[in-house]
Amino acid sequence: MQELTCVVIGGGYAGINAVKAIRKTYTDVAAKRKLRLLILDKNTYHFRKVLLFKPAAGNVEITVPLTRLFPEGVEYVQANVTRIESGEKRLLYQDAEGKETSINYDILVVAVGSVVRQPAPSLGGMALANLDMAWKIRETWQTNLKKAAKETNADERQRLMTIAIAGAGISGIETSAELAHFVREDAERLGLDPGAVNIHLFNANKRLFPEGPAKVGLKLERSLVAGGVTITHETKVLQEKEGMISLSRGDKMNVGLCIWSLGLQPNPMLGSIGLPVNPDGYVIVDASYRVQGVQSVYSIGDCAQIIDPVSGQVDGKTCKEATAQAARLGKILLAEMAGKPAPVHKGFIDFFCFGLGPGQGMVWTRQLGLDIMITGKLGWRLRKFTWDSASLIK
Repeated sequence: MQELTCVVIGGGYAGINAVKAIRKTYTDVAAKRKLRLLILDKNTYHFRKVLLFKPAAGNVEITVPLTRLFPEGVEYVQANVTRIESGEKRLLYQDAEGKETSINYDILVVAVGSVVRQPAPSLGGMALANLDMAWKIRETWQTNLKKAAKETNADERQRLMTIAIAGAGISGIETSAELAHFVREDAERLGLDPGAVNIHLFNANKRLFPEGPAKVGLKLERSLVAGGVTITHETKVLQEKEGMISLSRGDKMNVGLCIWSLGLQPNPMLGSIGLPVNPDGYVIVDASYRVQGVQSVYSIGDCAQIIDPVSGQVDGKTCKEATAQAARLGKILLAEMAGKPAPVHKGFIDFFCFGLGPGQGMVWTRQLGLDIMITGKLGWRLRKFTWDSASLIK
């Protein structure tokens, strides 16, 4: 039986769900060609990037070995892609030992995701960008609390117990809520006044969650404030230097730690591997996720600019969109194998989840013109379900 080789680049949310969808596609049809399915990633694990705030606040594992997700039927290659030669249907990569290698493919799915925006090193602070930085952030605030427990100067003690989060998107909201719980818990354990811990969230916008209704942003703000977070709107952190942040409104604040939470940008490798990208760095695809100008190459997830052909709306960059795109990609491949018109992209429903500290969460969705909000423990369970389902964890 002739073999069909499908390579998925990227073991993030879009990549692992693409593997799942492709396997289902070939299970659901009596394929005349044996499927060889490979997943290529620089790591040997699936990195649950949306949970980065958890190891920054507590000792939480947010990686899942790829072999646990797909114990059989999938090959794993730990490597960095260097070039896609679409004319020859050949993928060039550097393996874990640094050896240059290539593989020919029949179908290629590019799902290399995004990276966290980082400020210039001269701006100071720490960006919550990867696992190493999450661990360093946790180590820093824990060390600061130990120093504060011994500090006799009240002003210096308060500085050590103050954390600024610069950026109030979903990541900033969830980071501030998680820290508000665990920093206070640790402060009390060390004999400090937990009420003196100052978690300060700086928001460049007029309110939280500008993507949704004002009442949702207000509900989020009230939940954060109740949990011990101070929020300052229409203010940016410009720089952290020697324990002091400079703010766009002209004043300064003493802090023990400044955490940058500046959102995402497409993986910078995309501009060098031979695919068409737009001025913002996203892979250019059509409504059926086909990469512009090349055959048998598809792209989904954070790395692609995916637009609803009916509404013209650009798809979001959260794991819920990635999982929906992956499921549709399976249907697209199934249709194309059968010589039928391929399905086209359809935007995800308005649905957002927020973690608001251990056991607390909030969900907002809009159905039939009505705004529905779910809070508290049920909101948390729904938030956890979205995280786990996107990572194929049962």
